Amino acid sequence: MPLAGWFATWILAPILGWRRRIGGNLDHAMPDLPAAKRRELLRTVPDNLGRLFMELFSPKDMQSIVANTPFTGAGAEALKAAMADGKAVICVSGHFGNYDVFRSAAIQHGGDVAGLFRPLNNKLIHARYIAAISAVGGKLFSRGRQGFAGMIRHLQGGGLMALLIDQHMNRGERLTFFDQPAFTAISAGQMALKYEALLFPVYGIRQPDGLSYVIEVEAQVPASDAVTMTQALNDSLEAQVRAHPEQWLWTHRRWKDRTKATGSPKAKTK
Repeated sequence: MPLAGWFATWILAPILGWRRRIGGNLDHAMPDLPAAKRRELLRTVPDNLGRLFMELFSPKDMQSIVANTPFTGAGAEALKAAMADGKAVICVSGHFGNYDVFRSAAIQHGGDVAGLFRPLNNKLIHARYIAAISAVGGKLFSRGRQGFAGMIRHLQGGGLMALLIDQHMNRGERLTFFDQPAFTAISAGQMALKYEALLFPVYGIRQPDGLSYVIEVEAQVPASDAVTMTQALNDSLEAQVRAHPEQWLWTHRRWKDRTKATGSPKAKTK
């Protein structure tokens, strides 16, 4: 894993332009970041990304890493109870730490777990990626109409869906993330309301040794309306990223609308 982090930091990051994109996103989201911390993140963000890639493509190793990792956090007991009772659950994270650690652990805890994936552009890498994440177990649904139908059936059967919501969505709601406009899919909130699913923010937080994790389950997001619930998820992820900025995927284009936010989004029922 350390070698993967080194390779991503010193070989891939310069070639692929990651440092420029990381720096641009940091300047947009955290303009008051001290220069020394910014320089540090230009190194540590690719390191985490390299380790993540290696872990995702080494599912058996990841399973052994999380085998004895308990759920922690304010929502841990409620989540375990819901899984034991066969209640519909939606667990939401972002491209942070190792986002698949939770799914692997939930499966090992006996949960009926399904994940959602976006097909990769490179067909060869996509095939290997799907094979790797399938080896973890559980169900997988591809983003799209057919996958969405599968997700609904899974929730209706009392299953657990693991989702990521921190990518720009052209048809999403204009919410905020780091006090900046961020178009966000609100489908997790919509499904939680429609199918009476419990909604939890969850995180696989890499520890200082670079190899182990804490799996944090935050308190359940109260049912209100889809926009308010999704903004709560954005706020939860933002707090985690501020606490561990090196663990978020600063390389992706989260803020395609670079106009400044003028206030909190007005909640509306969906």
